[in-house]
Amino acid sequence: MSDNFFKYVLKASGIIIILLALGILVTLLHGSLPAIKEFGIKFIFSSDWIPREDRESYGALPFIIGTLSTSILALIIAIPFAMSISLLLGFYFRTGLFNTILRSLSDLLAGVPSVVYGLWGFYTIKPLVVYLGLNSQGYGIFTSSIVLAVMIIPFAASISTEVISMISNELKEAGYSLGATKIEVVRHVIIPNAFSGIIAGFILAFGRALGETMAVTMLVGNSNRIPSSLFDMGNTMASLIANQFGEADGIKLHSLIEIGLLLFIITGIVNFFGKWVMKRMAVR
Repeated sequence: MSDNFFKYVLKASGIIIILLALGILVTLLHGSLPAIKEFGIKFIFSSDWIPREDRESYGALPFIIGTLSTSILALIIAIPFAMSISLLLGFYFRTGLFNTILRSLSDLLAGVPSVVYGLWGFYTIKPLVVYLGLNSQGYGIFTSSIVLAVMIIPFAASISTEVISMISNELKEAGYSLGATKIEVVRHVIIPNAFSGIIAGFILAFGRALGETMAVTMLVGNSNRIPSSLFDMGNTMASLIANQFGEADGIKLHSLIEIGLLLFIITGIVNFFGKWVMKRMAVR
């Protein structure tokens, strides 16, 4: 295979990815047009979800809030655990039995289907939430966020571990030669040099949380109103589409597609913001 042919194959693959992304965007936009014409910009800020034929009215606000609140809370819960795993595997125990066991279990958790996480949350986390008196039924933003956090920890930890492992030994040895302890090397050498990669890992994990459907559907409560607290029931954009798309028609169907379009845009904004942060950190 010649160099030119290989280059053309790579370029064609890149163009296909771009066309796929544009195709998804155009398809969602085309399917959303009737809802966009009917509700306009109010769709984003309305909390209505009224499927009655005589006064149909739809809005995305409860589901945007539900999606962002479950994902952000899951990320907050996941950060300390993912960072701990990353430092253990990438710095403190880079080889040995403990590294092998922990890395294998982390990879295993990354491959577990989301419906299994949903079952675990249903039979473990939900009763615990009821027992603690946080929610009488156990469903809600908090319950689904805990399960989401467990789901995204392996993704964030995997990338962060690789980045931390790539930091050169010369930098670490320089820190030790100045009298720094291990924790001081972590604070002043490891984290500053790996920060952009760590951020990338958490952004990917956040993206996974935004689009997660099955486990959240089983635990969030599927209430089509704005949650009053983190322990209240709610709904997410992905869960709403999964629950109602099969039986929807007319303007309701187009409203669900517009929610899919909004989810696509939100995910794009998160990725764009993450790359901007990484670029800023790399410059420093």
